[in-house]
Amino acid sequence: MSLTMPSSFHNADRRTYRKIMLLGLLFCGAFVAISFFAREQPQNNYVLQKADKLIRSAGSPPSLN
Repeated sequence: MSLTMPSSFHNADRRTYRKIMLLGLLFCGAFVAISFFAREQPQNNYVLQKADKLIRSAGSPPSLN
């Protein structure tokens, strides 16, 4: 019984394998970039106002609202 692994595409043609892997990574990167920039951006800045309020009140005693 032989313990060697059968040849695969990776071992058979390493140069072509690298090209295909690079092409796949480029397509994935392009898909992520297009998805990110194509989505609708929120029009409100509530999160920014809340973060600003938290930063301004840092270190002061908590208020009892």
